[in-house]
Amino acid sequence: MARSIVITSGKGGVGKTTITANLGRSLAAAGERTVVLDADIGLNNLDVVLGIDSRIVFDIVDAIEGRCRLRQALIEDIDQPGLYIMPSAHSYDRAKVNGQNLKEIVNRLGQSFDYVLVDCPAGIEAGFKRAVASCEEAVLVTTPHISSVRDAETVMNLLRRSGITRIFTVVNRVRGDLVLSGEMLCRSDIERLIGAEVYGMIPDEDELNLLSNSFNSGVSEGSSACAALARGIMSGTPEIYDLTKKYRGLFGRIRREIKRKV
Repeated sequence: MARSIVITSGKGGVGKTTITANLGRSLAAAGERTVVLDADIGLNNLDVVLGIDSRIVFDIVDAIEGRCRLRQALIEDIDQPGLYIMPSAHSYDRAKVNGQNLKEIVNRLGQSFDYVLVDCPAGIEAGFKRAVASCEEAVLVTTPHISSVRDAETVMNLLRRSGITRIFTVVNRVRGDLVLSGEMLCRSDIERLIGAEVYGMIPDEDELNLLSNSFNSGVSEGSSACAALARGIMSGTPEIYDLTKKYRGLFGRIRREIKRKV
């Protein structure tokens, strides 16, 4: 059976869907059969982020209601072979998709894949509970800001109460220059505030957010950081990409000064 992992954050706006897409691509690039599923029925955008919205014929609701076979609803990512997307529905009565439906879909997908990633709706209401109930593990996304970290701490407690004990905290939109200068929370600060180990530090990078071709070339910081996150999740041991490295030394100080002026 596959490892089923819900990607959540509590509040929106921290880049949860982007992390889902890039983690999915990283796992597939590592040879893991991976499927990503958007559980935000009606407000979904994972299909747009991955660029498959124009290719959708069937979606998760069609699969739940028996209008298509589960396999017919899956779409393979053009840029990363081995990654499949289960599209959500853009207009539908979300009340008709309950936790049992979603869990059944996740379990059925788990028979054919190594990893099932579920992009959780923002907030901690019914959509959150439905997505969390369908998975056995969680990736908790936050940003290096006190308010976001405090929200993450709350969500972590909710996940644990729901029975999920394997939680991988990921810090998104990190600026290595500000971490190095002490103007942004570092990994140890966040671990102290949340009370849990951090498994990934992901840069604030346009290429990553746009899912450009640089992801597959493996040359960008974002792709390298996501690949390290994927390896950490696979092994159970954090592997953190050092976002401060290029800002150290003489040339690093020059880069920091340039970064501040841009």
